[in-house]
Amino acid sequence: MLRHEFQPGRLVAGAVLTLAAVLYAGDAGGAWETPWFVMIPVVTGGLCLAGAVASLAGRIRRRRVSSAPGPDTPA
Repeated sequence: MLRHEFQPGRLVAGAVLTLAAVLYAGDAGGAWETPWFVMIPVVTGGLCLAGAVASLAGRIRRRRVSSAPGPDTPA
């Protein structure tokens, strides 16, 4: 039995914020030079993508639940 449902929007948001953290850590450690303005499109674009993925997953989940046979419907 599953403990919780899979939420792909949160997975995308976590991956994007981890990418931002890696970019900052690489810049702070001297591995590469990351301009400050790179983080704005990375974070905002990633959060917008995560929102779109979450919305799409919610629509798919609602469609599957509404089309599933209920307890009154014979299988």
